[in-house]
Amino acid sequence: MTVTSTHPKTCEPAPSRKVAFLGLGVMGYPMAGHLALAGHQVTVYNRTAIKSIAWCAEYARADAQKHAKTPREAAQGADIVFCCVGNDDDLRGVTLGKDGAFAGMQAGAIFVDHTTASADVARELYAAAQGLKLQFVDAPVSGGQAGAQNGALTVMCGGDAAAFDAVKPAGMAFSKAFTLMGASGAGQLTKMVNQICIAGLVQGLSEAIAFGQKAGLDMNQVLEVIGKGAAQSWQLDNRGKTMVADKFDFGFAVDWMRKDLGLVLDEAKSNGARLPVTALVDQFYADVQALGGQRWDTSSLIKRLK
Repeated sequence: MTVTSTHPKTCEPAPSRKVAFLGLGVMGYPMAGHLALAGHQVTVYNRTAIKSIAWCAEYARADAQKHAKTPREAAQGADIVFCCVGNDDDLRGVTLGKDGAFAGMQAGAIFVDHTTASADVARELYAAAQGLKLQFVDAPVSGGQAGAQNGALTVMCGGDAAAFDAVKPAGMAFSKAFTLMGASGAGQLTKMVNQICIAGLVQGLSEAIAFGQKAGLDMNQVLEVIGKGAAQSWQLDNRGKTMVADKFDFGFAVDWMRKDLGLVLDEAKSNGARLPVTALVDQFYADVQALGGQRWDTSSLIKRLK
């Protein structure tokens, strides 16, 4: 069953909850901030403590916001523990072991993982949580840094409906849509579908712009025209003109995209899906990395065509 929740930010706020947020990177920092601004009591943890200290200084509200030295300490007493870290190993590092969040969570508490990770690790941690009488929801996001800063992320969830319903009101603090896609792992699989779509769209847009420039067309005008027809897409609307201008510092980095596509291709090996275009675009991103574009955003695929 698919359940979607959306509401404008002007709606009545969700009841205040005691929550934790693990991982204050470019996504987690503003996501945790939106939880604080929505009135929740937030304890944060980051591997580099100086970031946690800076976050608390920015979002201080009496004693409601504080930072912890370990994931376990952050999770103690929390109704919901949100997380956004780098990869499968990082996720295991903040959940498992004597200093992991699971060791500090109370029975019935819910762990919500916004990391883009494998479906396998989502199912692994779901099972581990169940064994400890905890709940686990895999909940990767789409919308990039701008979506996190604006509280307008799209969240794709996998897990039990009761856990999803319990976290949805708080999660809407940083989301425009919060959707249950199915059982554990379904959120991560949905995010993989998202990345497959993006890879093909950006490569097509790159080739189109490079072709038009070689043909001597005014590509800004071309994009205005074709953006009103069947070629319209989010990528064309938001990245087309910046690609023409040779600007690539707008968000989701090539290194991160290659990590995500690695997850996609690994999953395809196990489920038998054929992804020839995705595999090719992954190698094109490797070319961009070789050009020094590890931190350029994903629209930089066009650089290898020039």
